[in-house]
Amino acid sequence: MKSLKQYHIPFTGLKTGKHQFDFDVDELFFNEFEYSLVKKGRLKVNLDLDKQATMLILDFSIAGEIYLSCDVCLADFPTPVNITERQIVKFGEEDIDETEEIMVLNRNEHEIDVSGLIYEFINLATPYISRCENEGKTPWCDMEMVEKLKALSEKEAINTGDPRWEALKKIKNN
Repeated sequence: MKSLKQYHIPFTGLKTGKHQFDFDVDELFFNEFEYSLVKKGRLKVNLDLDKQATMLILDFSIAGEIYLSCDVCLADFPTPVNITERQIVKFGEEDIDETEEIMVLNRNEHEIDVSGLIYEFINLATPYISRCENEGKTPWCDMEMVEKLKALSEKEAINTGDPRWEALKKIKNN
């Protein structure tokens, strides 16, 4: 958690108005989160913090690339990421229902940790299905794995002897 200390912003010493913070996100960041979907990447985070009397408005701009594991060939491949998000942080003593866009901090708090927000925004931008774009035509695609999968699927289709497979092969070839 030491590497996440840089993502803590002490807002009590800041004047009312807009402030800008820049962060770099890399493997050290993702290693701090045990079950992260993303293990590797290079991203720049620009955070515009607008401090007001009763709240903070955080505008995030995250750009760069993350490396995902292809669901077909299992090779890591880069995926561009461009995220813009807003988070509102209110100060209060009473329990206010937090929503996705609104967080509540106790008036005694003096800093905010934005690492969790950055982590969430990056993971939400991760595609549900990740595949190499041009299968076999990119340098990171593992063609050996793709060929094995094709051979196994053809062998399975032949072994089943199910006529539905023939109909599906005709559709696939058209």
